[in-house]
Amino acid sequence: MSAELEGYEQDYAVLTAEITGRIGKVPRLVGDEKKLMILNVEKQLDEARELLEQMDLEVREIPVQSRSMYSNRMRSYKQEMSKLDTDFKRSRIAYSDEVRNELLGDDGNSSESQLIKLREERAHLLDNTERLERSSRRLQAGYQVAVETEQIGQGILENLSQDREKIQRARERLRETDTNLGKSSRVLTGMLRR
Repeated sequence: MSAELEGYEQDYAVLTAEITGRIGKVPRLVGDEKKLMILNVEKQLDEARELLEQMDLEVREIPVQSRSMYSNRMRSYKQEMSKLDTDFKRSRIAYSDEVRNELLGDDGNSSESQLIKLREERAHLLDNTERLERSSRRLQAGYQVAVETEQIGQGILENLSQDREKIQRARERLRETDTNLGKSSRVLTGMLRR
């Protein structure tokens, strides 16, 4: 394993731990402090994505026979990144509820259970949206595979058609050669008789 990849992995682990801690703090903060924390988390998430890209490039440089272990690690890191994004979205929902309350002048008379239910419904909607996006990506990938398969099939059919034409031309030449051999045989037989 390259030292650079190992360094990237350590940086990524430290960064994701910091992000996780900050995401947990977001719902408990208020005002400018909360806005600042959200901006910091967004920057760190961008840094984490860049580290993932760097690690991905390093993994591609690893010899094929030992690459699968690192590819599995990369999948795990990407899943972790996706979970961090989801957690951050959920923590921002709490933030958006408070901003909405401030803008609308809600004095907090709404029952706590209604707010909790609203947050749960929003989180559920976010989960459903993510599932739909994943399904759409899978469908798109499936469609792409179908198109590529169709193109390959078309190429094979064209090759088979060309091969058939070659075989038919070769068969015609054989018939002509056979006819010429028959004529030659008759001529030679006639010459022998004379």
